[in-house]
Amino acid sequence: MKFFDHETLYRGADALAKLAAVRITICGAGAVGSNLTVALVRQGFRALTVIDFDRVEPHNLGTQTYGEGDVGAFKVEALQAEVFRAVSVEIGAVRKELTPGNAGKLLAGADVVVDGFDNHAARAAVTAHCRAAGLPCLHVGLSADYAEILWNEGYRVPQDVAAAGINVCEYPMARNLILFAVTLASEALVRYALEGRQEAYSFTLRDLQVNRE
Repeated sequence: MKFFDHETLYRGADALAKLAAVRITICGAGAVGSNLTVALVRQGFRALTVIDFDRVEPHNLGTQTYGEGDVGAFKVEALQAEVFRAVSVEIGAVRKELTPGNAGKLLAGADVVVDGFDNHAARAAVTAHCRAAGLPCLHVGLSADYAEILWNEGYRVPQDVAAAGINVCEYPMARNLILFAVTLASEALVRYALEGRQEAYSFTLRDLQVNRE
C-alpha cells in the first residue's frame, strides 16, 4: 500500500508481508499502548488488537495520542478510529478489564502480546497467563526517566504502588521518554516478527543511554 512505501523500501516487500500477518495484542491504550499502536500500524503491522477499559481524560493528552475531542471516549474506540483515519487499518478494540479470570480468553489467538499496562494487577495477570501458555510477551515499563523493554524471561512484575497509596496517574513523565520506549519496543517487535529474536533494552532519558539487556 502507498502508506508503507518508505518502510517497504527499507525492509523489503517480503518483510512487510510478514509484519502484516503477525497478530499482536496490546494490553493497555495509555502512554505506551496508544503511541505503540500508532507506530506499529505505520510500520506495516495490520493485525492488532488493543485491550483497555479506561476513558480518555484531560491529563492524558500530553502523553498519549488522543486529542481534546476524545476526552470522555473509551480509549480503545478513540484509538481504533484514529488508526483507521491514518492508514485505513481496522484494529480490534476490546473494552474490558483484563483479569486472571479472562486473560486466557482475551489473549487467545495472539502470536505475541505487549504488556503496556500501568498497574500491578493487570501486569501480573498478563505475565502469569503468557508464561503458563508459552506465549511471547514484551513488557514495556516507564518510570521517571527510565524505560525497560523486556520479554517474559527477564521480566519481573513491579511492586504494587497503588497499595502503597500512590496514584498511578500522578507521576513525572517526559513525552520523549515514551517516544524512545515506543521506538525500542516497535523495533524489538519487528525483529521478533522477522527473525524470531527477542531483544530486550533499557533506556534512560537524562543521558540518552540505551542498554541491551
